[in-house]
Amino acid sequence: MAPRLRQDLISDPVDAARIARERLQSEGQLPDGYLRDEIEASWRRSLEAGLDASDIDPEQIDDVDDLLAFREQHRELLQIAMPEMEQLTHQFGDQGLILLANADARILALEGSDRILTPSHKLALRQGVSWSEETRGTNAVGTALVEKRPILINEEEHFLDTVSHLSCTSAPIFDANGQLTGVLDMTRLGRNNQPQDTLGVIQLAARSIEARLFTSQHENRIVIAFHTRHEYLRTPWQGLVAMDEEGTLLAINEQGCQLLGRHREQMLGRLLEELVGEKVGALLNNCMRQRIATIQTRAGELFCELLQFPTGRIHPVTPARELERPAEPAPDQALKAFAQGEARLERSLIMAARALDSDIPVLITGETGSGKEVAAKALHQAGQRRGKGFVAVNCAAIPEGLIESELFGYKEGAFTGSRKGGMVGRFQQANGGVLFLDEIGDMPLSLQARLLRVLQDRKVAPLGGGEEVTLDIALIGATHRDLKAMVARGEFREDLYYRLKGVCVRLPALRERASFAGLCATLLNRLGRSDVQIDEQLMMRLEGHSWPGNVRQLEMVLKVALAFMEPHEQILSELHLSDDFLEELEEAPSASTGTLQATEEVLIRQALDQHQGRVTAAARSLGISRATLYRRMKSLGIV
Repeated sequence: MAPRLRQDLISDPVDAARIARERLQSEGQLPDGYLRDEIEASWRRSLEAGLDASDIDPEQIDDVDDLLAFREQHRELLQIAMPEMEQLTHQFGDQGLILLANADARILALEGSDRILTPSHKLALRQGVSWSEETRGTNAVGTALVEKRPILINEEEHFLDTVSHLSCTSAPIFDANGQLTGVLDMTRLGRNNQPQDTLGVIQLAARSIEARLFTSQHENRIVIAFHTRHEYLRTPWQGLVAMDEEGTLLAINEQGCQLLGRHREQMLGRLLEELVGEKVGALLNNCMRQRIATIQTRAGELFCELLQFPTGRIHPVTPARELERPAEPAPDQALKAFAQGEARLERSLIMAARALDSDIPVLITGETGSGKEVAAKALHQAGQRRGKGFVAVNCAAIPEGLIESELFGYKEGAFTGSRKGGMVGRFQQANGGVLFLDEIGDMPLSLQARLLRVLQDRKVAPLGGGEEVTLDIALIGATHRDLKAMVARGEFREDLYYRLKGVCVRLPALRERASFAGLCATLLNRLGRSDVQIDEQLMMRLEGHSWPGNVRQLEMVLKVALAFMEPHEQILSELHLSDDFLEELEEAPSASTGTLQATEEVLIRQALDQHQGRVTAAARSLGISRATLYRRMKSLGIV
């Protein structure tokens, strides 16, 4: 009998997993020592569940009966996770799928590459399907939920043969009470040769979702962020604590528990003063005066920032006159900050803000990632309704069957699986404030007539009947599509188009903006690292990049780079960029205007014509990757 090969003698874990698979098939039992510890433990759990690696019918996998009710049940998680999913899809979507699943490993949403989406139904990669470890064996979604930590499953490390050609990276998502509530996953074809980079990005995104979940679940409470190091505030590594007006701790995130060195159960229900020696009134006063307050504890220094303070609720032992609020910025400051010195853009935004105050709708156009929602929020802050609500709806992110109930609400019993007591729609939620309809061009034609009627009558009634509610809203629409062309093709109602287009604001693409360095500084400040500067040589390369994903892509690149920096570093250089983006920088030609851009377009069109439109062959002839060619085609408007 040949001597056994063990994983510690095989440098490649995937090769070791392949040998383990072969021995399992030939000998009927899993050999010890070939797989990584967490993978071996998962394979053994899969075997104990009675699974056969080579014999499973994906169509027999546990599914949900009512997808609409299933998504409605997880509405909060879906809405909160969607911004991170969109950013990850934009950055990595050409390489694979971005998935969100609930705590039972059932897929809630998935976006990304057609190469995987096309055959995904054969693999049961679709909404409502369970990818728990006990039904699908070792896989990143199910195994991350069992292990309760981020995990990478590379090709043959999957238990089932049917998915051994995929590599998956997942991170669990915990709610404000530390309960497992979901999992975020990136799945790609082939081997993942950058496991640590991918794990870091997914974990970063999961923590950002957790932070938004935390504040959402305690929206009527005081929420304070803290860390032992000033520069770690406004990052996914900050501690978060929710308190009532007495200073009683109601919730604390896992990072907060680690920073204070105590278990969650030891702190909940106790007063802030007992834990850190500071009264809540004094801490709030310091936070409002200085933004960042410093308190001395037995464990050392803590830097604190007030993130959320319920309007109209004052700590009972602190007189209102002592609780000083910082002066609000001038209304147009948000517009100037967004425009970053672009005079034409600033003028358009100021006109739009005035239009909103006069009950005239605003339509924001621009490429994907150019900052349409950020611009909408700036308009809200600059207008007379800045003290009222801002309600955003992404028409492209909501399944067609849910858009109507999302916008107009419904009465209890309006459809199977509807929420007890019904649901208030987004129009009513925005009453008195601003409603932002993002990607309005993706709204189904069948719903455009009802939207038009609501905008004309300024009244809305929930699905299933009920009294009409009179609306007082300012409306902002946004799209990356050419609505005028859609009207000509009969894909968008002409009357709705002119109802939405009161004042139009066109956002320039990132490559068209002259204030690139200033925008980088603004983004770094937003990410909590205003102390960081970008290396001069790197800044020149970034300025010359085409940025197909615009500001959203730039923000994600900076966010990832900051995650790779050491705490003491203040200069961001190429050493902190991910390998994927460095490759993109090296491959993609500059998108400068004039002759270079025109020449680039001619070369691409010639290559496509020469190869009868076959993108892979054209990319090979140009000496660039297929993904890079797709990005350049999109940037140049080549269909």
